[in-house]
Amino acid sequence: MKILDVLVQYSARALDRTFSYIYRGNKRVEPRFRVRIDFNGHPVMGFILKIYESEKTPAELEKENGYAFKEILEGDIIDEEPLLTDSLMELAEKVSSYYYSPLIGVLQTMLPPSLSPRLSSLHGVKIAYENWVEILDPSEDGLTDKQIEILRLVSKNSPILKKEAGSPSIIDKLVEKNKVKIVKKEKQRYHIPESEKEIPHEMSLEQRKAYEKILEEKRGVVLLQGVTGSGKTEVYLRLSEKVLSEGKNVLMLVPEINLTPAMVEYFSRRFGKSVAILHSQLTPGERYDEYRRIARGEARIVVGARSAVFAPLSEIGLIVLDEEHVDSYKQDNAPFYHAREVAIMRGEMEHAKVVLGSATPSLESKARAMRGVYGYAELPHRINEKALPKTTIVDLTDRNNFSKKSQKLSKPLLEKIEEKLEVKEQTILLINRRGYWTNVMCPNCGHIFTCPSCGGNLTYHFDDEMLKCHHCGYVETFPKSCPECGSTRLMRTGYGTERVVKELNDLFPSARVARLDSDVSKISKNLETTLHDFHEGKYDILVGTQMIAKGHDFPLVTLSGVVLADIGLALPTYRAAERTFELIAQAVGRSGRSTKTGEAIIQTYNPTHYAIVYGARQDYESFFKKEMQERKISQYPPYVYLILLEFSSANEEKCLSAAYSFKKDLESQGFEGVDLVGPLLPYYSMVGGKYKRIILIKHKNKELISGYLKNLLRDYSKTGSVDISINVDPLDY
Repeated sequence: MKILDVLVQYSARALDRTFSYIYRGNKRVEPRFRVRIDFNGHPVMGFILKIYESEKTPAELEKENGYAFKEILEGDIIDEEPLLTDSLMELAEKVSSYYYSPLIGVLQTMLPPSLSPRLSSLHGVKIAYENWVEILDPSEDGLTDKQIEILRLVSKNSPILKKEAGSPSIIDKLVEKNKVKIVKKEKQRYHIPESEKEIPHEMSLEQRKAYEKILEEKRGVVLLQGVTGSGKTEVYLRLSEKVLSEGKNVLMLVPEINLTPAMVEYFSRRFGKSVAILHSQLTPGERYDEYRRIARGEARIVVGARSAVFAPLSEIGLIVLDEEHVDSYKQDNAPFYHAREVAIMRGEMEHAKVVLGSATPSLESKARAMRGVYGYAELPHRINEKALPKTTIVDLTDRNNFSKKSQKLSKPLLEKIEEKLEVKEQTILLINRRGYWTNVMCPNCGHIFTCPSCGGNLTYHFDDEMLKCHHCGYVETFPKSCPECGSTRLMRTGYGTERVVKELNDLFPSARVARLDSDVSKISKNLETTLHDFHEGKYDILVGTQMIAKGHDFPLVTLSGVVLADIGLALPTYRAAERTFELIAQAVGRSGRSTKTGEAIIQTYNPTHYAIVYGARQDYESFFKKEMQERKISQYPPYVYLILLEFSSANEEKCLSAAYSFKKDLESQGFEGVDLVGPLLPYYSMVGGKYKRIILIKHKNKELISGYLKNLLRDYSKTGSVDISINVDPLDY
């Protein structure tokens, strides 16, 4: 008899331990198999962590432990092979420990839906098979003319898909006569488009220096800082070539799903069919197939977004995070992991080199490189010494900068757009806000239309005439009147991508204008088609949110415009200036990447703010110096580490009471160098009908508080009426 120690599928902190079951069947069972179990009278999925042999009977076990052990039957064993390797299981445990997350929650994040330790995975996609016909005997004696025709077709093309071979009944006759055989083969539901093989061109002197420095670097993590257009991708490709030649494999991460196709194309052109892709916008079937193809060792390079850091790739020699500064590498729900930190954990385990690439590195990465924690390589100039774009900051407080034609696009920006249209060059316009109008209110009574779920302002979308919350996803039909006073006069203010597109269409009716934001990219084919068509010159102007500012290479773009550079500065986060600087610098960097010199125009109400001034100049070093001074004064990363605790409850009093009580317990330990801020009311103070409060822990040594904090979280999680989530290294609060 075996005793199985099993995790249950619920990721509640109180259940973050194993439960023991007995198994007396003969079917193979191993750690890291899924099993169906009865848990508290309910059928749930379990995940086996350990197995023990026992000579005792179930009755003896019950007498010894004081409770009856439930039994798992042979039919409850789901898997035939362990779902995770030893290495990936070790990584899951490290992530669970670092982020104070229940282990089952980490496992559910790591595995695709069809392999996840959830009961719902049993209804997910499975392996798809196709029937192929293979030749056994090409001799034609005793066959009809029709049978001969199909036999010759099979013989010439063997193996051939059965559905392409002709009449199924004739194929069956040929099988009976042992002329052909039917073979079931796994169908691959995702195919990376074939790319023409590319011969590597010579690296520039700066690229070669960076490449050699990374290879020679003894430290496991290297920051590669290179201005936009400096050729970081070619360095990634050359490093991959070297690693592959040594029999090792490559994990290539990009921050946004929309950047994946371009990066896959770069790698496919260089390395052919050894590339696999992994991200959340693949269909469940495609993701399942790609995951298993990687696990079988059929791919040597995996390209993907954040979740690809958990790809079942073995023998990794290189992990690259392109645009490492981008926020989307951080998951915004439990287990709140950051792909950069997980990549570094994995790099240490696999003895792989981790390369962090960016034109505007996060302050944490730059500071670690300066302290010698990371290695450092740089690409300070564009390829072929191409000049950076000439940038103009337009002061929106000066009404002389506006024409009568537009209140959103300044006179200098309109003149430049017109100029580019005349010479058939392209323009990118960035406004980091979706929608048509971003605020709707009643001027009669002052009522503001806000989200009933989280309190955020509702944005009007022209395309479907809906009010939408961009935080929690709430939607409602645009009302004809004010719900408070009944007035039909509703004031609409602010603007987003939709409104800018409408304005451009009115001002330049012959211009071909495209829009790209998360509303458009919900349909994956829209995203790829828009990017491809703009790259091929089928549009003159591309309007979009931050997704168009990162990583794209559009050779025909000679003008970048940031329509409203101040949006990010108004957000209540310590990263507001850093994000604003990054966005401007990245947007400016999309212009003039080919033979023609680029230009950029930054519209702002804060023309002297250091994030905007240095962003326009792409002067990272000056920004870094200034922002580090600000962070030191206010004691924020990289000078301290942060842990965010979020309390939520349907009862506001209980929520507040739990937050104050938790803070008091933590403060009572007198941990040195630990500061607690709060309880505070978060920016979104109510979500899904639950009140929220937050506590921010600032510390310099996580190990000092780790044990006590884990126990405290476990104790408080038993109260039931108040939920507590923990976010290690939060980007916002």
